[in-house]
Amino acid sequence: MKIDLDKLIVIGDRVLIKPIGGADKTKSGLYLPAGYKEKEEIQKGYILKCGPGYALPSFDDGEAWNPQNKNTNYLPLQVKTGDLAIFLQKGATEIKYNGEKYYIVPQNAILLVERDDFE
Repeated sequence: MKIDLDKLIVIGDRVLIKPIGGADKTKSGLYLPAGYKEKEEIQKGYILKCGPGYALPSFDDGEAWNPQNKNTNYLPLQVKTGDLAIFLQKGATEIKYNGEKYYIVPQNAILLVERDDFE
């Protein structure tokens, strides 16, 4: 069964992350119990999709509250699809989609990213 992530639309300043597992045992060789990795405060995973960013107000007609104003501008996110993100578990929301576990994480819960190409 193919997982079609193209059907998912990430909203605002959030990103969709596929978690990657850590070590199953400690440096001294002790095996960790099942579920231990999910309870750690810091998690890591690859960013699969990004939202458009932070919505900015538009003052084209002088009235920001005007419902006729349909053009939304966004301040883009710093993170990109494909980045390895290290993020705070408490800021993330865990979801299951087609039997796979993902996290929806706001950008402010991401501590740092590892990126292969720099601009």
